[in-house]
Amino acid sequence: MRVLGIETTCDETAAAVVELKASGGGVILSNEIYSQTTEHAPFGGVVPELAARAHVEHLDGLIRCALAGAGLRVSDLNGVAAAAGPGLIGGVMIGLTSGKAIALAAGKPFVAVNHLEAHALTARLTDNVAFPYLLLLVSGGHTQLIAVKGVGDYVRLGTTIDDAVGEAFDKVGKLLGLPYPGGPQVERKALAGDPQRFALPRPMLGRPNADFSLSGLKTAVRLTAERAAPLTQTDVADICAGFQAAIVDVIVDRTRVALKAFRESAGAPQALVVAGGVAANDAIRRGLQRLAQSAGLKLVTPAPALCTDNGAMIAWTGVERLRLGLVDDLDFAPRPRWPLDPNAERALNGKA
Repeated sequence: MRVLGIETTCDETAAAVVELKASGGGVILSNEIYSQTTEHAPFGGVVPELAARAHVEHLDGLIRCALAGAGLRVSDLNGVAAAAGPGLIGGVMIGLTSGKAIALAAGKPFVAVNHLEAHALTARLTDNVAFPYLLLLVSGGHTQLIAVKGVGDYVRLGTTIDDAVGEAFDKVGKLLGLPYPGGPQVERKALAGDPQRFALPRPMLGRPNADFSLSGLKTAVRLTAERAAPLTQTDVADICAGFQAAIVDVIVDRTRVALKAFRESAGAPQALVVAGGVAANDAIRRGLQRLAQSAGLKLVTPAPALCTDNGAMIAWTGVERLRLGLVDDLDFAPRPRWPLDPNAERALNGKA
């Protein structure tokens, strides 16, 4: 089974072809990505109109490259998958429309993919992880702890009530005058910093539920920077190190609580999986590795290139759903919001 996947939910334009292996898991035959970081850097964040324009300009060429890289024609595919949300509505519409058009013209089944489900299932593409498992999804827009029980079967155990982890990293980077995107810059600066110099809070630590709250930590960083101003490079490195250490402590504590809730409701997880752009952070990976070892679990962390937005995860989700006979009509509407667990209470600020 070979599926073309299209991703345009934010500021990466991507197309890929993935093939299902007979033994389980998948093979990435091609994976083309155009990053729009340069276009958005002058504005310090993603500008939806610019993102949509870049998708229009680059998507067709990326699809052609993905097919050529896989050595396939559209007629060789078993299906076409496109991210239908959640995300910036303009970008979602572009990728979704392109996927539908290709499927219609070629007479192939179409799959509308939930972008979050694609992150959730990436570990099955790379490591053939068996259900059920606990997923920590950490990105610029989402921070969730999810019991992944099967394709389309998800229970949210925890979420953020304000900022996502990636959002907090980026905002701290911007506050400290670091280049966009701020998250990777904070991680680099932290390598040279002293995490003990500034005392920063660990919000929600020890709470019985698995929710996150990061706005207070972000405010504490701002106040710390204001007290230390004018900031030297050493000051910036130490603040970054302290902030990152606080984030790691919070993530490990919240994930530990979610593991307890998972075992009480769904039995023993097969693995602890971390996905999303922030999953590329080495300090967070090390903290979760220690937690997984103490819990007797395998930690599965896809390669950094598969943690950020990409077409391979969309194509793989198409494979997963197609082999279960789950296809979508061509009138499937784009969804700017699309929670994985529709039964979960919404976060206090309305984020899914």
